[in-house]
Amino acid sequence: MGYRRNAAAATLASIVLACGAGAPALASSGGNGALPQSGTATGATRAPSLPLSGGSEYGVVAAPAAVQRPLVGALSVPASAIAGRPPPVRLRVDEPGAAAVLVRVTITNLSTRKPAIIVSMGWVRTGRTLAVRWPARARLAAGSYHVSLVAQDSHGGTLLRRAHSSGVATLVVLAPAAEQSPLAAATPVVSGAGVPTPAQLAAAGAVFPVAGTHNFGGPENRFGAPRGGYTHQGQDVLTSEGTPVVAPLAGVVITVGYQAGGAGYYAAEHTGTGFDFFFAHCMTGSLAVATGQAVTAGQALCRAGQTGSATAPHLHFEMWVAGWRTSSGYPIDPLPYLLAWDHTGAGG
Repeated sequence: MGYRRNAAAATLASIVLACGAGAPALASSGGNGALPQSGTATGATRAPSLPLSGGSEYGVVAAPAAVQRPLVGALSVPASAIAGRPPPVRLRVDEPGAAAVLVRVTITNLSTRKPAIIVSMGWVRTGRTLAVRWPARARLAAGSYHVSLVAQDSHGGTLLRRAHSSGVATLVVLAPAAEQSPLAAATPVVSGAGVPTPAQLAAAGAVFPVAGTHNFGGPENRFGAPRGGYTHQGQDVLTSEGTPVVAPLAGVVITVGYQAGGAGYYAAEHTGTGFDFFFAHCMTGSLAVATGQAVTAGQALCRAGQTGSATAPHLHFEMWVAGWRTSSGYPIDPLPYLLAWDHTGAGG
């Protein structure tokens, strides 16, 4: 009996020891994701950890799920339009998991920086191309505008703007040709001794420098208009992005270059008539001439753009007497000359 009691006690002790020895091994096995901490005493009691997901047991923490926001799927705005009723604008807003978003469209006048038209479209279906319904009395005068789109989903998420789909487009509104005629009578001719008049250059075959639909904007686009610390030394010719800019007369290219905070890509031309011409805000990569190159009347110089300090595509055109930016040279108002050369009429 003693032997049997001793054997039974030994067996029971073995079971207890086996269970006791198994606990630390289980705790460090990674079965429940709890790894020993440095400085923890062997066999110390520790609260079990929750299972880890993905690769987090290796120190790789899973990224949180991306927050969905509305984004512009399409925004179709014509580059230019004739003054009057706003042109057709179509748009599409996308957002995975959202059936509808709240949409507002604003047309802002770039001269005044004030909204000209605001249309609240209400809740619209995502993934569908829709036409903006302008108010019955909505009208746009000649000038440059931004058409901007704002969208918000039911969770308060606002439009996700990206470089290729920012929700903003530029619109140049051109005045009808008939509205340009009073401008010629209202604009005095101021040139200088020894230089030809607008009529003389027109008779000699001068070419209008913008080969496409255009207009002359408003007072802020005129020669002498106030700017920050100086006055405007040329006339702006508003047109669509990419419209060809050509030499009005035969001459030689004085220089081409780029000015980030001002003229953008530009070219200057010297002619034998007593005038030098300056062409600014050319489209990136469109300069077609080089310094010292001879050009003929009507030859392409670049394409109209909005590089440098510009908020809409246009040609900034200057006319200088006695040399472009020389000590004796000075600029004059180009508008009378432009009007004389503009055989098609602005807006035509």
